[in-house]
Amino acid sequence: MVEDQREMVYWTLLNNGEWQLYIAATEKGLCYVGSVDAPFEELKQWVQKRIPNSELTEDKKIMQPYEDELVDYLEGRRTEFTIPLDLRGTEFQHTVWDELLKVPFGESATYTEIAERINRPDAVRAVGTAIGANPILIVAPCHRMFGKHGEWRGYRGGLKMKERLLNLEN
Repeated sequence: MVEDQREMVYWTLLNNGEWQLYIAATEKGLCYVGSVDAPFEELKQWVQKRIPNSELTEDKKIMQPYEDELVDYLEGRRTEFTIPLDLRGTEFQHTVWDELLKVPFGESATYTEIAERINRPDAVRAVGTAIGANPILIVAPCHRMFGKHGEWRGYRGGLKMKERLLNLEN
C-alpha cells in the first residue's frame, strides 16, 4: 500500500479592520497572501495550480506567526518581514521575486530597474509578468513597483489595494 504523500497547506483568513485576506503556508513557510476581500476560491485555485498534490486545511495556530507579522505591518509597527517563505514558481520568477524582496519599505522601483538588477535588461516585460505572478502580496512588495516613467501599473490585488499599501508606507 502506498502512503499518502500529500503536502499540507495551512490557511487562515486574516481579518484586521479593513484588511480581510487569505494567507497560506506550508511547513517551509508563507506561500500565499491573497487580495483584499478576494474569495476563498482565489486561494484554492492558486494551491491547485502551484501545489497540486496537497491538502488545504485551516489552522489558525500554525498561521499565527504569519498573521502577526502581517498585522504588525498593516498597523504600522513593522517595516520588514522575518517569517520564512516558500515561494512556488520558475527559476526566473524566483530571481525576480528575490530582487523584489530587496525593495525597501517606503521606496519604489521600476520594472526596468528590476530587469537591470538581475542582468536581464532586455526582459522588462517578462519581469513584469513574474512580478504579476507574485504569490505573496505585501510581503514581496510588488505594490512598490511602477512603470518606467513612474506610472501606475496593474496589481493583482487591484489598484485600490496598491494605493492603500503605499499610503501605509508614506
